[in-house]
Amino acid sequence: MSDQKETINFDVLFVGAGPANLASSIRLMQIAKEKNLDIEIAIIDKGMDIGSHSLSGAILNPIALKELLPEYAEMNFPVEKRVIKDSLYALTKNKSFKIPFTPINLKSSGYLIISLSKFTKWLSNIAEEMGANIFPGFSGVEAIYDKSGSTIIGVRTGEKGISKEFTKKSNYEPPMDIYAKVTIFGEGAKGSLFRDVAKKLDLFKDNMPQVYETGIKEIIEIRNKQIFQDINSNAIHSLFYPLDFSTFGGGFIYEMNNNLISIGLVVGLSYENPYLDIYEKFIQFKKHPFILNIIKEGKVLETGARTVCTGGYYSMPKLYMDGGLVVGNCASFHNNFALKGIHTSMKSGMIAAETIISGFEKNDFSSNVLKQYKKNIEKSWIQKEMLNGRNFAQAMAKKALAKFLHLGALHFTNGKGLIDPLRLKRDSKTLKNINKFDEPDNINKLSSNDKNLFLDKLTSLYLSNTSHEEDQPCHIKIINPDICIKKCIDYFNAPCTRFCPGSVYELTFDNKSNKKSIKLNPSNCLHCKTCEIKDPFENILWNCPEGGDGPKYSIV
Repeated sequence: MSDQKETINFDVLFVGAGPANLASSIRLMQIAKEKNLDIEIAIIDKGMDIGSHSLSGAILNPIALKELLPEYAEMNFPVEKRVIKDSLYALTKNKSFKIPFTPINLKSSGYLIISLSKFTKWLSNIAEEMGANIFPGFSGVEAIYDKSGSTIIGVRTGEKGISKEFTKKSNYEPPMDIYAKVTIFGEGAKGSLFRDVAKKLDLFKDNMPQVYETGIKEIIEIRNKQIFQDINSNAIHSLFYPLDFSTFGGGFIYEMNNNLISIGLVVGLSYENPYLDIYEKFIQFKKHPFILNIIKEGKVLETGARTVCTGGYYSMPKLYMDGGLVVGNCASFHNNFALKGIHTSMKSGMIAAETIISGFEKNDFSSNVLKQYKKNIEKSWIQKEMLNGRNFAQAMAKKALAKFLHLGALHFTNGKGLIDPLRLKRDSKTLKNINKFDEPDNINKLSSNDKNLFLDKLTSLYLSNTSHEEDQPCHIKIINPDICIKKCIDYFNAPCTRFCPGSVYELTFDNKSNKKSIKLNPSNCLHCKTCEIKDPFENILWNCPEGGDGPKYSIV
């Protein structure tokens, strides 16, 4: 066991190995080769393997991929299916109605249905072949600044082999300081490292709050091989049930290879009802007659959960800082109106790479040079997409009739709508007192005889391949436990026990003290970070556990 902290120097450091950073690293090396520049690149990711924490719908608009790798189809690209025809259904409790037209923003014909896990693995292989140094299993836990405290010069990774008592175990590995001329933050939604950087450097000043959706997703092996021919669509989206008209969200089913489907439900975290259980809503969605007809007699093979930042254009942080850039969903690059974000994330990373090259040519990575990143974004097609969806999440968060009025206006005004910008609340501020709602009869009681198709939370957790080193400090912190006991339980009836899809939070009762409390089960964590986003008192802090812990997706 060595306590000696290792220090490594690179030219460029990418934090997170999602589509944005991987596309950025590939584009950077392409340009470096053209210009005969020698640039050393490092990519760190908290997942055990690249792709093991990647989860998405996922339909890929290939526009950015074609720009990055024009010959991608001849490069063993892991496509599942092409979208032959898409469809949109409105669901009530027991019926379905096919909407006769698909809104232009949702049209996906010709796009690619992919496994995001396989896709990021594929991109990482290309980046590695081009010379990138990729380090899975390393979480970035702290930004390193210069003496002024305003310029980022690297990232410190987390220690490994620390016990719950904060003592060093026999397998202890010290943190590693990775220094770089420029650092690219691409951690995805609610990145914990960028959260701290943005707070220190005030990167969200004057912006609307970032808002999010949480998605539950499964890969199911289905029996009916002809179902998509019968429906005449292999990319299905749904609205309404099991959510009410005031709750933003919807379902999806995409055809994959080998009689597999990708099925999921996304729920906007702007919802008001503290009783809403996101996972139980997903089970209700699967039991709808229209959905059940597709998946009946099927078997769930893999499960997952993830948040997506959907605030869009008006919730984007400042994109550059001295020594750093932010890309992808970490920066709200997501076309909300089209319900797609992989291509926008990739394009943001590619533009970041082009900006970084200017930094090398000028030997300057200050904001004076890196601010060109934002200007280049504004000149590209990504700007039009971001503007088109700039008020979509805000409109969807409105209630009943107001929702449809705003959505209709967006359709005819290229995203401007009736009010521009349309304001929204932070997701943590939308819950209402539990007394305003009736407790659902079926909460936490949904069951079925088909245990291959309808899973309880813990069985679902098992199929996400989630694992954590048990003897380590808890990576989830309840900042003030008294708030849980004295305020949250009485006012909201512990909503964390319902919005967490992994049963991390458990409401317990002590007969001796006659008091309720919240018990944490951090080993159940799916790393979706819904808890930090939705907690009504902003009393939960999520940080990276030991590197390599968490879900291990391979199909989704």
